[in-house]
Order: sequence, then structure tokens, then C-alpha cells
Amino acid sequence: MISLNYRDSRPIYEQVRDGLRHLVVTGAITEGEKLPSVRALAASLAINPNTIQRAYAALEEEGYLTSEPGRGAFAARGGAGGNNLRQEALLRQFDASARELVFLGMTPEELAARISLAAAERKGEGA
Repeated sequence: MISLNYRDSRPIYEQVRDGLRHLVVTGAITEGEKLPSVRALAASLAINPNTIQRAYAALEEEGYLTSEPGRGAFAARGGAGGNNLRQEALLRQFDASARELVFLGMTPEELAARISLAAAERKGEGA
């Protein structure tokens, strides 16, 4: 599920957050699926439960999961009003990448085709 690299300069909670985010975005954890409890995931990764709680809180703030008191954490529904700050950060990265790709010779049509492919893959995951 998630692998931790203790040589990575990023804090452990960021590695957990990024790993879970990747699983949600790629569909390995489906929309609405219950995530492991904080204690269960902490035990399986052999880390402090507070680290998992911090990662879950960050993911909830970003819009990738929702918490229901007494029930646990669940993967959020994609496009269900995610965090605008996260979207803005990703759009800045996208804009910089798009400018560089255009500089390197990629056409706007090729970029649009890539976006359409990503959207089609997303729709295919939900089916």
C-alpha cells in the first residue's frame, strides 16, 4: 500500500499523505472507500498514530478524504468541491509545465489531447 523511505528528507507524515493521495487519485482507493483506521495503518507501518492522524488531517484539508465521526475516514468523491488552495497550487505547476512543453515544441492541441485522455481515464475508473 504505502512504503516509507527513512532516507527521504520529507517528514514521514508527508510521505504517508503523498502515498495515500496517489492511491486515491489513481483509483487504487475508490471514491467512498473506507480508509484503514489511524491505529491500524500506524501499526502496519510501524509508526506513531499521531503521524497518521496528521496525514489524514492534511488530506481532509486538501479534499482527498472526508472524516465521519464514529465511522472513520473515507476517500472523497472526486470533483466534490475540493480544496481551492490545492487546486491553485496544482494549476501553477500545470501552467509552468505547459509553458515548458510548448517551448519544447508540443502543440496546444497535443496538450489538450493529454488532458482529454486524463479525463477519459478518470471516467473509466468510476465505471
